[in-house]
Amino acid sequence: MVTTHRLSLDNIERSAKVIDPVFTGTPQFNCEPLSQALGTDVVLKVETLNPIRSFKGRGADFFMSETRETFRDQNLVCATAGNFGQAMAYVCRSNQRPLIIYSATTANAMKIERMRSMGAQVRQVGDNFDAAKEHAKAFCAETGSHFVEDGRDIAISEGAGSIAVELMENPRFDTVLVPLGNGALITGMARWIKHVSPSTKVVGVSSAFADAMFASWKSGSIVERESANTIADGIAVRTPVPEAVTDMMGIVDDVLLISEESLKQAMKLVFDKAGLVTEPAGVAGIAAILEHQSLRKSKLATVICGSNLTAEQMEMWLR
Repeated sequence: MVTTHRLSLDNIERSAKVIDPVFTGTPQFNCEPLSQALGTDVVLKVETLNPIRSFKGRGADFFMSETRETFRDQNLVCATAGNFGQAMAYVCRSNQRPLIIYSATTANAMKIERMRSMGAQVRQVGDNFDAAKEHAKAFCAETGSHFVEDGRDIAISEGAGSIAVELMENPRFDTVLVPLGNGALITGMARWIKHVSPSTKVVGVSSAFADAMFASWKSGSIVERESANTIADGIAVRTPVPEAVTDMMGIVDDVLLISEESLKQAMKLVFDKAGLVTEPAGVAGIAAILEHQSLRKSKLATVICGSNLTAEQMEMWLR
């Protein structure tokens, strides 16, 4: 069991009690038709039934509660592929704080509109997430604003860990499959899972077309890629956050890569068998079960972590 770590177990446990209840207490269950189709029992932790349709509200809300006084006199700025920006826009509106969001010109139009509708100022620059992030960091350096970085700001990861607090109330899983993007979700969850059930394996899942986090974790040093051309924008990392990679060490057992075809198949399967609309990153764990059959020997759980699809995407991937 990990005894020293950047993420605080006390904070993770506390976050589960103080995060806005609109994001917590989410359903978790074995969907029998889906399990039968997969050939193994899998418990779904469904994080899409909230105002922003993703798990990101947990970390954003805990970040705000932990830093409200610290950054009271600074403007808040973030960069996003869409879901984290929605989470920050929601909690900033609730706390009457202005927010500037940087996002790529290619970002999901529905996510952009939702962020603006919640009062955030959205600036679309660059043709990918990492380019938008660099613009955001430059703006903060020039203006003294605080750059809220998913995967680096520790309270965000601790808030995401509240998912594991709920999931592991009755630990019975051999393996928990976690979509791996910037790392806040997997580090928060893995920190708690290894505390309460050291034998449970925590396995990250990344797209083979966006494998920077996989390569960085595997090598123990930061590996950047020239592109992250995956349909799963929520896990499309080209330049990893160093702190997140370090946080994974010793608590993440493995990282698996999956194909684009498996992501599409998983979305369709979850829609058909569980009645859930999910975005590609949201079903990375299901895609891993489809592609890595050795997982089917384990008692499994995974997080369905996002469901923000445009009408066009629904027509293309779910019909």
